[in-house]
Amino acid sequence: MINVLITGVAGFIGSNLADKLLSVGGYEVFGIDNLAYGVKEQIPEGVKFHKIDIRSKDIYPLFKNIDYVFHFAAKNSIVDCQNNPVETSDINVTGTANVFEACKLAGVKKVIYAESSALYEGSDVLPTPESEVKPQSFYSVSKLAGMYFAEAYKRFFDLNSTALRYFCVYGPRQDYRRTVPPLFSAFIIKLLKGEKPIIYGTGEKRRDFIYVDDINDFHIQCMTDERTNGNVYNLGSGINYSVNEIYEIISKLTKVDIKPEYKPDLPGEALANLADSTAANSLGWKPKVSLEEGLKNSIDFIKKEISKGNIN
Repeated sequence: MINVLITGVAGFIGSNLADKLLSVGGYEVFGIDNLAYGVKEQIPEGVKFHKIDIRSKDIYPLFKNIDYVFHFAAKNSIVDCQNNPVETSDINVTGTANVFEACKLAGVKKVIYAESSALYEGSDVLPTPESEVKPQSFYSVSKLAGMYFAEAYKRFFDLNSTALRYFCVYGPRQDYRRTVPPLFSAFIIKLLKGEKPIIYGTGEKRRDFIYVDDINDFHIQCMTDERTNGNVYNLGSGINYSVNEIYEIISKLTKVDIKPEYKPDLPGEALANLADSTAANSLGWKPKVSLEEGLKNSIDFIKKEISKGNIN
């Protein structure tokens, strides 16, 4: 059995990856999360779970005998990060450094960790390659600091790592509890409840959306593919849609037509993003799930959550 530890295992990407590893078989899955943002009920059965904060030194013993670590735990709402830059730094920078330290002490083979396409906020190059790093928001600045810590842990302690810059990941368990929920979850929930969806700005911002199962395929590849060591990869579909277009697609799929309410734009967001995923593609990775198929899965999941009373 290969021992894998996931930080942020109760979150959207972490819980989906845990599910994937357990279904594939051959993996013993361990998870840590302080449940500040994650939801315990989302942690799959079979995960050896510990409720603990990544900033605590008490995480160190939990990394013993772990082969690979996926580091997803973070404060990741741009709005919340803008409102509290000190806590953002504490979680995303200090917490990340502490995870790398735990990996170093335990002799972990490799860390696969989340950076963000938010690092391209200040770039007007579309599609955007990995070299176009121009962070603007406090969130993206904190992610850039994590990148430098990863490089330093490799340089001084020979800790292998791979950085992943996700574009707009969506799918079941997407975090709808944020101050400003992710676009897909927000639209689907509002429409299914017969309420007006909210669009910030004109709705003409464009985003590259990628289904969670597609990125999990690359996660698994990164563990054993030595070509990924020390490298950074964009993970996106290579197609972007405007917020207004997404509303129209979701409205059609849910068969609910309630015109959205437009509110003032949010600070710190790029006008458009679009992934240049050439580097990941060159290793054989390509997205398989179409936008419509992924949205149908997301709608089915949210319908079930509403019927269970988990979404009010």
